[in-house]
Amino acid sequence: MNDAPMIICYDDSEGARRAIDAAADLLPNRRAVVLDVGPIVTPEQAYASAAFAVPGFEEENLEDAAARAQRGVDHALTHGIHATAKATVEAPTWQGILEVADEVDAAVIVIGSRGLRGIREAVEGSLSHEVSEHSHRPVLVVPPAA
Repeated sequence: MNDAPMIICYDDSEGARRAIDAAADLLPNRRAVVLDVGPIVTPEQAYASAAFAVPGFEEENLEDAAARAQRGVDHALTHGIHATAKATVEAPTWQGILEVADEVDAAVIVIGSRGLRGIREAVEGSLSHEVSEHSHRPVLVVPPAA
């Protein structure tokens, strides 16, 4: 097995924690980069910036993403995964994931799924589908709990 790390996408959700759990079971002894991709600007920030000149959203969102990624590392460590945290801000999110995967030459991208289907998936979108569709690397999509 090569020594390339896996990317574990992490957003502090139950699905992200399940992705770490699955990675620990299915890919033991592989280094990991726990990644959170924050938004460049949140909807709330976009609304606020329309009314006021408020700089620094990207930096604030990067700090939030770094804190979430570190919580993912903490969870990974409890499962025996040697992990480091990585955070970035990007839109669309899938693009940020693939850029970091290329940067670290990831062996696989592990991502949780919310299990959305039909109209709800069309309206809300599916990050796991976007990553799978655009990636040239293997993608392990971990389904939600039954």
